[in-house]
Amino acid sequence: MAKKYKGCAVGIDLGTTYSCVAVWQEHLNRVEIIHNDQGNNTTPSCVAFTVHERMIGDAAKNQAATNPENTVFDSKRLIGRKYSDDIVQKDKMLWPFKVIAGANDKPVIVVKYKGEEKQLCVEEVSSMILGKMREIAEAFLEKPVKNAVVTVPAYFNDSQRKATIDAGAIAGLNVVRIISEPTAAAIAYGLDRRNSSVEERNIFVFDLGGGTFDVSLLTIQDKNYHVKATAGNSHLGGEDIDNKMVKYFVKEFKRKNKVDISGNPRALRRLRTACERAKRTLSSAITVTVEIDALFEGIDFYSSMTRARFEEINLELFEECMETVERCLTDAEIEKSSVHDVVLVGGSSRIPKVQKLLQDFFNGKDLCKSINPDEAVAYGAAVQAALLSEGIKNVPNLVLLDVTPLSLGIELEGDVMSVVIPRNTTIPVKRTEVYNTVDDNQSAVDISVYEGERTRASDNNLLGFFTLSGFSRALRGHPFDVTFAMDENGILSVSAEDKTTGNKNKITISNNKDRLSAGEIERMIQEADIYKVEDKKFLRKAKTKNDLDDCIYEIRKALKKHDINSILCREEKEEMWSAINRATDLVDEKNEQDDMVVFEDCLNELRSMLERLKTT
Repeated sequence: MAKKYKGCAVGIDLGTTYSCVAVWQEHLNRVEIIHNDQGNNTTPSCVAFTVHERMIGDAAKNQAATNPENTVFDSKRLIGRKYSDDIVQKDKMLWPFKVIAGANDKPVIVVKYKGEEKQLCVEEVSSMILGKMREIAEAFLEKPVKNAVVTVPAYFNDSQRKATIDAGAIAGLNVVRIISEPTAAAIAYGLDRRNSSVEERNIFVFDLGGGTFDVSLLTIQDKNYHVKATAGNSHLGGEDIDNKMVKYFVKEFKRKNKVDISGNPRALRRLRTACERAKRTLSSAITVTVEIDALFEGIDFYSSMTRARFEEINLELFEECMETVERCLTDAEIEKSSVHDVVLVGGSSRIPKVQKLLQDFFNGKDLCKSINPDEAVAYGAAVQAALLSEGIKNVPNLVLLDVTPLSLGIELEGDVMSVVIPRNTTIPVKRTEVYNTVDDNQSAVDISVYEGERTRASDNNLLGFFTLSGFSRALRGHPFDVTFAMDENGILSVSAEDKTTGNKNKITISNNKDRLSAGEIERMIQEADIYKVEDKKFLRKAKTKNDLDDCIYEIRKALKKHDINSILCREEKEEMWSAINRATDLVDEKNEQDDMVVFEDCLNELRSMLERLKTT
């Protein structure tokens, strides 16, 4: 049974562009979305610094055009990443604020505050937004708020999840649970339809927000929510659509006026705001006018964009979304005809072209628009928060089963990835595998933990490593246990134990380790398909090498026996040692170009010799 927490708990959708907070109201028996001081249910995920003050939310966004260098947005795209990440390097070219490399290659945001330069880590900026959401909740509830369930994209790795928890701690919040955004939206959908049917339904959640894109296939039956598969890209959303529009109009302005505004942060900020407004208008109108007075050096900008042109310049992004949809269904092993409902979440899911492509993909199925796409995630998070709070009795007692986005395992001899927890395994999960030492009298074993879908361990991402020592003197093949445990928040811990001596060691994978970016996760899954044939060849060769090594060991051990030496003639022994030396050279050979047939022929020769020795 999940641990219960004292005090009021809220659900927070910490979005890339907008955030939302909600709470379960016991007396109303429902979730209530909490409006901010401007009367809006969503608050811009924006922080600004001036010579006088720090602003968060609407106030920060409203002054962005006049103070672009000190107005920070999109911080969610940096959280849990490294400064050297290719995605960070590309994004920083589009931002008016400055991003530099800090300690341990962490990105640091540089602003001017009260006339002095201030360096902020990303968790600190995110904590300011979370703190604002906490203040909004406390003003509405008229009591302190200490606990929160915070949502993250399904494809956030545990480095990004841990960084989100740290941001909550900086904001004075106890983040009692991290849940995936599509899963939270599915909860909102399920409660919206709770009086309809208790039969099993397959729900596909399409979540296209301001900065991230996630899809999940869930099975809902009564109060059970079981995630079957998830896919996505935590670097695809409305901001990327805005960027495409900005680039288009920058080129147009240059063509018309022979002036390049790409290096002027203030002009770009004003243009970006106009593009965001135009994008929203094109969801309901066929054409939109973009008009900005004195955009640059006193030159006015006047242009228009049709919905057709808008769809054309963003078609690549929309098609990428559909590829992700198809991959999620493939992973879930469910036909599109078996999906009962397609639920739209996130503001960018309102774009007509996106809806048309999605509807066509599902053979004309009507899309579910009954829940508010801007509020659904916070709604589901609030339900989960109520379930984890003491004293709340009327909240539906849901069973929520999420999944891990990537396979997890350790490196074996020969650079082979041994998967302990496969991708899309339901969490929380704990699994133990038994492994063996590879040398005689081995006193310690190094355990390297990886995530990824490739057969070769080094092609995956190294999460961390540790050593299990203190083995008793024994022949190779001495067993030891390796246990992987992933909690409800997707945080991984790995332990190893020698049952003979009782020696143990463990590691908790945290954001101090070099972790994957969401873009790298996406690339790894795609590469797993592209290089599937190559991986199979490698696995076959690695297995043959290991079998060859075992044969060498067994033959050497047999040859050392006195009775064998007395039976075999000198020529037979020389033949065997010659074969052993050739096989040893093959096993130790670093050249991967050797033909597979060479290894298999050598293995067959040694197996034949081993059989002769056993029958002698």
